[in-house]
Amino acid sequence: MSAISIGQAVVLGAVEGVTEFLPVSSTGHLKIAEGLMGIPVDDTAVVGFSAVIQVGAIAAALVYFFKDIVRIVGAWFRGLRNREERYHHDYKFAWWVIYATIPIVVVGLAAKPLIEGPLASLWVVAGSLIIGSGVMWAADQMGRHKRGEDDTSLKDAMWVGCSQILALLFPGFSRSGATMSTALILDLERVAATRLSFFLGIPALTGAGIYELKDAIGSGAAVAPLAIGTVVSFAVAYASISWLLKFVAKHSFNSFVIYRILVGALLFGLLGMGILS
Repeated sequence: MSAISIGQAVVLGAVEGVTEFLPVSSTGHLKIAEGLMGIPVDDTAVVGFSAVIQVGAIAAALVYFFKDIVRIVGAWFRGLRNREERYHHDYKFAWWVIYATIPIVVVGLAAKPLIEGPLASLWVVAGSLIIGSGVMWAADQMGRHKRGEDDTSLKDAMWVGCSQILALLFPGFSRSGATMSTALILDLERVAATRLSFFLGIPALTGAGIYELKDAIGSGAAVAPLAIGTVVSFAVAYASISWLLKFVAKHSFNSFVIYRILVGALLFGLLGMGILS
């Protein structure tokens, strides 16, 4: 029997959709929600479920950025056939996304026992939320916010891509938070940093969801909760993406920093009192 009911799947899908692209850690929020609902966070089926419903959020990103993705993929295919097209920024950017995804794939496969074991602890999540807040605040203060999306380079993509490993190893750090912070340190302006985070997250998270699908179903995760959680995640994530891009165009990341510290402190309190384990 699945460790997750349909009602719980709706809640977790909504949590995933809201938090996947916000720099607040979707993994951390999912683990908190699972803990509050009495779902074992280290259960194999639960870990697989969390990875699969991410595909719903990624599908929302694919739909939202469809025109950009078609433009970039089209430039990549044209560049494969025509040498002159290879000087186009979109062609180069497509390769950069591929290169920047390789490190997280290698680490994800090599460190899977740790990621699904000791590092899945809610204590790790709480600490990572707070430490990641400090990194995000420092990055927003250090960054000069002067470079746009067309100014990105292979070095930028690789640094931002590798930063995803922090969130992979330390759930609570936030993939979006790590990538956006790195992009800000590289002096990208906030909207460009956010969009780069989206584009680099699409292949990594899609691959993780597909990779976990077989294990999730085979370990007891029922198809109905998986499907419902993914659909809810898609709908909520689409709205979340639209809101985030509008927000960062006019605001700093300080609101997220404060929120993360509060959630991390609350989680430490709940763990210390034995309400969560």
